[in-house]
Amino acid sequence: MALATVLIDANNFYASCEAALDPAVAGRPLVVLSNNDGCIVARSAAARSLGIPMGQPYFQVRRELERLGVIVRSSNYALYADMSQRLMATIEPWVEELEVYSIDEAFGRLHRPAAGDPSGADLRPGGDLTSWGRRLRAQVQRHLGLPVAVGIAPTKVLAKIANRLAKGDPRHGGVFDLGAVADPDPWLESVAIEDVWGIGRQLARWCSLRGVADARQLRDLASGELRRRCGVVGLRLQEELRGRSCLPLVSLPPAKQETCVSRSFSQPVTTLTDLREAIATYLSRAAEKLRRQRQRAGAITVFVRSSPFDGSRFYSNAATVQLPLASNDTAVLLAAALPLAERLFRPHKPLQKAGVLLQQLQPLEQLQHHLLAPMPLEQQQRREALLATIDALNRRYGRGTVQWAACGLRPAWMMRRSRLSRAATTRLSDLPWVQAG
Repeated sequence: MALATVLIDANNFYASCEAALDPAVAGRPLVVLSNNDGCIVARSAAARSLGIPMGQPYFQVRRELERLGVIVRSSNYALYADMSQRLMATIEPWVEELEVYSIDEAFGRLHRPAAGDPSGADLRPGGDLTSWGRRLRAQVQRHLGLPVAVGIAPTKVLAKIANRLAKGDPRHGGVFDLGAVADPDPWLESVAIEDVWGIGRQLARWCSLRGVADARQLRDLASGELRRRCGVVGLRLQEELRGRSCLPLVSLPPAKQETCVSRSFSQPVTTLTDLREAIATYLSRAAEKLRRQRQRAGAITVFVRSSPFDGSRFYSNAATVQLPLASNDTAVLLAAALPLAERLFRPHKPLQKAGVLLQQLQPLEQLQHHLLAPMPLEQQQRREALLATIDALNRRYGRGTVQWAACGLRPAWMMRRSRLSRAATTRLSDLPWVQAG
């Protein structure tokens, strides 16, 4: 049996998550805003049909959105992350290999059934997987309320194209199997060169100057010419377009080299106390990530900057501290990083953004002890048990249920999200109540 590559992509993911938990907004125009309710970063299908542009600052289009009756929501990252995990868990049993590519996309591999194989159900000659894709799509819709598109092809690049075709034509019903069509050339000709996965702006311009305007023409371009321009990366792309798989699935992503948490403030930070609270908040979040990744950090960098529109008053700075013993203990990281706030703070420089970068990461199973910084095994185990309990409570009852005092209580600089929806999948207090009379 031949192997098929599939790309499952959730449509308008942020907007679809909002509609999945609030049936009142289903089918209505809806947009999701970025940090501090700044710009439009996601649109429902109904909002797209109204011509609302992506990336538009909210304050510029607020009156127009109100006139059109568009629903506006702040970014609910906890909801989107949880729905992403549920989506991947739903997809995984349907494929033999799975690569989580992004928050709303996953590649999968499975064997293409032979013609007439009863496991395929309604297969056309050639082992078409369209019916399989429709069943998968229906299950995701039934379990999560999320619409997805399924592209099926022999390779990753072709699966990306098939996914694009599945979303672009309502007649496909959200599923397209490019590996089962008799002649793929007309379909490849319908995909512009700039829409091919892996083709950036400069390479698209280079192709256009040589008369290469679509995916089929790129596939048939002389390999020597493409290699001189792009090297082996370009040849792999071309081979993928020819149906020969060159890009393997990455089931286990490589260990992270750095972990960063940064945010823009809802209002300028002008006091050392506020800056320390912000650094503590971001560091607590970064430490949670480290523990989830089963890693420890050997160094911490804290960075700050003012608004880039301040002109001559613009200020940007960073400071780094080395840890004597690599750690993911929030208390240890806070004790090391908070003194950096005094080195970075300038009273006459209002700060717009700050962040922390955890570096020199190492696996949890590897710990190089320091002669002058002893860590008895019993003490290490007690700290790990305490932190695991804190993480479990915050996962169950919502982030911030158990919080470090250094983070402050409802600071004024916290990210503005005035139109935030409920996080019913990650916070018990946000579960909807139904009263039966």
